[in-house]
Amino acid sequence: MTIIQANSSHLNQIAPLFDAYRIFYKQNSNIDAAKQFIKQRLEKQDSIILLAFVDHEPVGFTQLFYSFSSVSMQPLFILNDLYVSKDFRKQGIGVALLNSAKALCKTYNYKGLALQTETTNPAQKLYEHLGWTLDKDLHYFWTNQ
Repeated sequence: MTIIQANSSHLNQIAPLFDAYRIFYKQNSNIDAAKQFIKQRLEKQDSIILLAFVDHEPVGFTQLFYSFSSVSMQPLFILNDLYVSKDFRKQGIGVALLNSAKALCKTYNYKGLALQTETTNPAQKLYEHLGWTLDKDLHYFWTNQ
C-alpha cells in the first residue's frame, strides 16, 4: 500500500472514490459533480486529499480541510471524509490513512484533527483506538434552507 498527497493529476482516480463515499452516505451518484467538487478543492488548495493505492489501484482517501481554533490561536485540520473501497476494507487501509493524516498534522505542527461522523458509523471504535476522544460538549449546526 502507498499513500500520497493528491494533486490535480489524480482527479480521475479520486472522483470515483468520492462518488462512492457519497453513495455510502445515501446521496445519489453524480460522478460529474463529484469530479467538479474535487477539482475545485485541488485547484483552490483548500483541502488536502490523501490517496491510498494498492498495486497502483486507488482504493481509499481521506480529505482534510484547514481550520483554526481562535481560543488556542492554532490551526487544525477537519478530517471531513474517509473512505475505503468495499473490496479493500479490513486490510488496514483506513488505519493507514488516519495515521497519515495524524503524521501530516504533526509535520505542520497543527493543534490536531477534528472529525464528525454519524452515530451509527462502526468506524467510531477505530477512531477511539487510534487516539481520538469523543467530545461530549454541545454542538449546534445551522442549516441554510
